[in-house]
Amino acid sequence: MTTEAFKESELEFTNRQVKLQDLPDYRLVDLQPISSRYFKWALLTQTSFWVAVAGLLWTLPYMPFATINWDWWIALPLASLGLALVTTVYFALDARVRAWALREHDLVYRYGLFWRKTVILPFARIQHVEALQGPVERYLDLMRLKCFTAGGLSADLLVRGLDSNSARRVRGFLLEQIADGAESSAEAEMEEQGGKD
Repeated sequence: MTTEAFKESELEFTNRQVKLQDLPDYRLVDLQPISSRYFKWALLTQTSFWVAVAGLLWTLPYMPFATINWDWWIALPLASLGLALVTTVYFALDARVRAWALREHDLVYRYGLFWRKTVILPFARIQHVEALQGPVERYLDLMRLKCFTAGGLSADLLVRGLDSNSARRVRGFLLEQIADGAESSAEAEMEEQGGKD
């Protein structure tokens, strides 16, 4: 390689050090809380499960096939109701932690009560976005967004607790970003092939 070619390639490639204090702090993002109806969804779907288990356990002794040891049977329905209460408190606190934000280049979602997790998913990595709504979510006008990246069979990010209107708007925006990114990549590839010819 000649000195001139080396200088030319040196001008094209840079790899400067980034100082830690110069990095933007992702925690300064103004996160929006999820819909307040998310807590109602959690009550209807999660807590009601334990109440149903308690009801089933209370009816179990009256079934003809059941032989019950009365010493421990009474504790099971009470334990299920206790779990229902704990689940209710957990989801009430969890709903306060969940928040999201849409920035110029990425989607941010925070969740987790004990192990707090903040996921930042760049638009450039998103391949596909789904908006999902179960019967209880439809009743409460809630929606989930599933964001998939290349190479994964499951969603890389599941945003719960958005109201339907916000979820549809965010999904539309993300699909536009995906389309724009694909268009830019195609144009860059065409320019690169044109330069080779």
